[in-house]
Amino acid sequence: MILARRIGARIAEFVLVFIGVTFIIYATVWALPGDPIAALGGDRPLPDNVVAQLRAQFHLDDPLWLQYLRYLGGLFTGDLGTTFSGVPVAERMASRWPVTITLALTAWIIEVVIGVVLGLVAGLRRDSAIDRTVLFGTILATSIPIFVVAVSAQLLFGLHLGWLPIAGTDAGWPVAYILPAAVIAIFGLASIARLMRGSVIDSMESDFVRTLRAKGMPGSRIVGLHVMRNSVAPVLTFVAIDLGFLLGGAVVVEGIFNLPGIGQLLFSAIRTHEGPTVVGVGTTLILIFLVLNVVVDLLNSMLDPRSRHD
Repeated sequence: MILARRIGARIAEFVLVFIGVTFIIYATVWALPGDPIAALGGDRPLPDNVVAQLRAQFHLDDPLWLQYLRYLGGLFTGDLGTTFSGVPVAERMASRWPVTITLALTAWIIEVVIGVVLGLVAGLRRDSAIDRTVLFGTILATSIPIFVVAVSAQLLFGLHLGWLPIAGTDAGWPVAYILPAAVIAIFGLASIARLMRGSVIDSMESDFVRTLRAKGMPGSRIVGLHVMRNSVAPVLTFVAIDLGFLLGGAVVVEGIFNLPGIGQLLFSAIRTHEGPTVVGVGTTLILIFLVLNVVVDLLNSMLDPRSRHD
């Protein structure tokens, strides 16, 4: 019964947040200065009758709330809208998703593997030089804007050292994706390392570890079987939710590294005032993040009985 109420509450929160955030995105995009219909003609203005027809077709003269309700109704049928050139937004996104998903998953693997290892080593060697280095590095990593890290990585590893390509996907996976994925992973990696370090320290100071040591169990077995199992639980929650953040972060990095994914599509749509595409991409990313958030929260409720009473 408690779990059922929690599921109902999370679904209600999901709906409210989704409607609120998508409305903000929709209102912000259509409040931008400039006429998107006029922009279609470029340097040569479109005839007045064509402009009037397009505005009527896309309901641009209706009140904003009515436009949003019509868009929301389309979402429930799987319709993300249609571009001003008549192409469904979902169709434009379909060819771009493989690049974005590949980039996000590559970054996810990098941050999970390296973050867990760094956090484990730092936690086991608390207050050592390695621990202080990890703490300093994680603070430094989260203090630098992502575009600064991306451009610096391009200059160092791409132009000066020539180790990796700085743009495009011609080299294929993993070569073309390592550099941009590493840039995205730095921020999540820092959080995972600090979270893992704290969990390891708590586990090592717990009563069950003292008991196992008193029974003569080897230290490697204690860490491998018991400390890791207890320390990784909060990390799993973070990395599951962080996958949604990685998809959003990929949008920025794709623009810098010129990767033909969702990010490049979004930047192109912003430049050309292609409102339906901007709203469609933003809505999809928000939906993915909210779904991951709800799923992780419900899994925690089922796996950890203590969280059911929160």
